Amino acid sequence: MSMPATASLPDDPALLRIEGPIATITLNRPAAFNSIDLSIAKKLEQLGAEVADNDDIRVLVIEGAGRAFCAGGDLQTIGAAAAADNIAPVVGELLKHYHAFITSLRQMPRIVLASVHGSAAGAGLSLAFVADLCIAAEDARFTPAYAKLGVSPDGGGTVGVVASVGARRALQIYLAEDSFSAAQAYDWGLVARVVPAVELKAATRELALRLAQNAPAALAATKALIHRAHVTPIEQQLDAERDGIIGCMHTEEFRVAVKKFTSKGK
Repeated sequence: MSMPATASLPDDPALLRIEGPIATITLNRPAAFNSIDLSIAKKLEQLGAEVADNDDIRVLVIEGAGRAFCAGGDLQTIGAAAAADNIAPVVGELLKHYHAFITSLRQMPRIVLASVHGSAAGAGLSLAFVADLCIAAEDARFTPAYAKLGVSPDGGGTVGVVASVGARRALQIYLAEDSFSAAQAYDWGLVARVVPAVELKAATRELALRLAQNAPAALAATKALIHRAHVTPIEQQLDAERDGIIGCMHTEEFRVAVKKFTSKGK
């Protein structure tokens, strides 16, 4: 059973809105530039599970409230943990919940679309690019931030970026870049579309609706196949392609589409 969208309240650290086949998760800590603390990590884990369990949803949009998409891990929380010498339990607990959310984004049979404006830094950059697709405002800035702090990436940063641009460019991004623009991210293949900031909401909705036109079985199978392609031997991948297309052909959507196609011009 799908949960009602009222599962989030206006002052929750993350909100879920469902409109037909499109779900939207809004990071909702605008005063902290939507940085990731334990409260938002737990809420995102819960909302991610709800979206994964709702068969009516085809596309999940992730956006940020206020002036930024997401400024990364909450440095107040992490700084306090460092001062108290309890980093392992604090950051471990935070990432347990946050990484469960990130895992659900990759594994759910829905297309995940990040809609980025303002700053996407650290774990915010990771989130933008671990999503299946990213649309960005012209004013978006992507800031790896990890190197500055003397730490390695988290939040799926090495998953989405490496899969998109390869190891060498990923090393450049994380170790040699201070920040880069939406246009640069587009050139590197990290962003699907760049639009003027005032058009981001409308363009995100338009792209989400276009993605939602895909039949659910086709969408789920295509996402699963593409994400496993780089780690799967060819025979297994081709077997998975065979099973996927046969599964899709057993659906009503396929029967209707093929009938329409074959009856053209008769």
